[in-house]
Parts: sequence; C-alpha cells; structure tokens
Amino acid sequence: MSNNLKYGVTTWLWESPFTTQSIALFPKIKEMGFDVVEIPVEDPELIDADRVKEALLAYDLTPTVCGVFGPTKDLTHEDPAVHKNCLRYIEKCFEFCNQWEVDFVAGPMYSAVGKARMVPDEQRKIEWERAVKNLRKVCAMAEIHGLSIALEPLNRFESDMINTAEDVMRLIGDINHTSAKVLLDGFHMTIEEKNIREAIRRVGDKLIHVQVSENHRGIPGTGLTPWEDFKLGLSDIGYKGTMVIESFTPEIKELAGAVCIWKNLAESQDDFASEGISFLKKTFNN
Repeated sequence: MSNNLKYGVTTWLWESPFTTQSIALFPKIKEMGFDVVEIPVEDPELIDADRVKEALLAYDLTPTVCGVFGPTKDLTHEDPAVHKNCLRYIEKCFEFCNQWEVDFVAGPMYSAVGKARMVPDEQRKIEWERAVKNLRKVCAMAEIHGLSIALEPLNRFESDMINTAEDVMRLIGDINHTSAKVLLDGFHMTIEEKNIREAIRRVGDKLIHVQVSENHRGIPGTGLTPWEDFKLGLSDIGYKGTMVIESFTPEIKELAGAVCIWKNLAESQDDFASEGISFLKKTFNN
C-alpha cells in the first residue's frame, strides 16, 4: 500500500498566513524529501496564484489546499451574511484549486473552529441543519469546478459538532452529495477515537486526505499515536492519497494561541519536518 503514499507538509509549520512570499519555503520543503506542500488559505487576497503556480512547477511540488474557518466564515451562524461570506471564500479556494490542479479543498468547513459550547439539543439540531443545507451548496459549487471537499473532524476543544469518523459520516450521509468526502487528522483522532484502525475503516473510500502530527502536536513518532493501527487502517481501505504533517510554529503568537501551542515542539521547525518525514517513510513504506 504504502509505496503509493505521498508525503506533504503544511507551510503553517513555519509561518502564517501563507502569502505569495511563502514560496520561499518551497526549495527547503522539496530538499527535505516532500512531494506535496499544503497551502492553508487564510486570506486569498495575499496570494498571487500565478506566482505560486510557477514556484510549484519550478520545485516540482504538488499542492493541496486547506481552508481556514473562523467566526466570519461559519456555515452554522444565525446570520445568512456570514454564510455568504464563507461561500465567497470557499469559491476563491476552489478557483485556486483549479489554477493549481488540486482535486479538493480540505478543512472543517461545517462550522467555525473554536465553536465549542454547551447548547440545548434544539440549538444543535438547528445548527446541524444549517451546516447540511450550506454544505449542499458548497458541494454543488465544488461539482461545477470538478472538485470535492474533504471535511475534517476536530477534537472536542475545537468543535462541538464533528469530532469523530462516525460524526463526519453522519454529516456526509445527510448532505448526500458525491462531492462530500473526508479528511482525517491523527492529532484529533488520538483525542476522540476509541480505535484508529476502526475509525479509518468506517470512513473507507470517502477518505481523500490525511494529516498527522503526534497526540501532543509534536513530531510524528515522539508520542502516543498508535502508528501501526494507523498503517493497518490505511492499508485496509487501500488509501493512496497524501499524508501531510500538520503542526504550527510557536513563533506566530496568534496562530500558536489559537491551537494552544505554548512551547517549542522541536529544536527547530526544520527539524520537526525532516525528522517527521523520516519517521513516516520508515513506518509506512515497509
């Protein structure tokens, strides 16, 4: 199986937000042995898609696109103007995908990251229905662009809506559109799942993207993640996509605060990436 895996890393490991200038990271990423660079689109206005495409070609890197969803881009919000803003943003991400020849936009686009509250069941039902209705619109937009969306479960501290493989499959069932697919992130899974292998099997052929770090957000291989279960799960479903290292630099205070990274997780961010890919290749390529 695993020889079919491609390995990637998010530019968030070094900086935020991604801008046209972030292409300066590409040669280093390629040199470390990555095939894929994950581009998190925080502000589309900061990105010159043509220049990014030139750099991707120059360094022979394949991109993936990750959407970023905060309070102004929340499809469960009571104000329809917020939905419109989010849909405009997603449309821009789809355009980037088409320009860069990427097949999907990934991320927790059902709600705002950090929206974790105790609310009555009636409120949950209303927000769930809003998410389903709006994600059907997103899927229709994706289809026009020839794309899919990869919906990501988040841990309970970052979302009160979708935390597990079971949750995301229920959402996809309700959306009922062929463009709705799944991204699983090992960090969230180690908090929320009872069994990593079973969670991967539950998602099955809907899984089109994988992100990993450790259970403590650090370098893969330095924590409690059951990597053998992860490997068996991906093998069970014949996964042939990309595995992207996703963590964040403590240097960017706003981002570090949002994901609660209070200390360095590696000697340097370069070490994080190079030790991470070395561990993943050793684990998944055997």
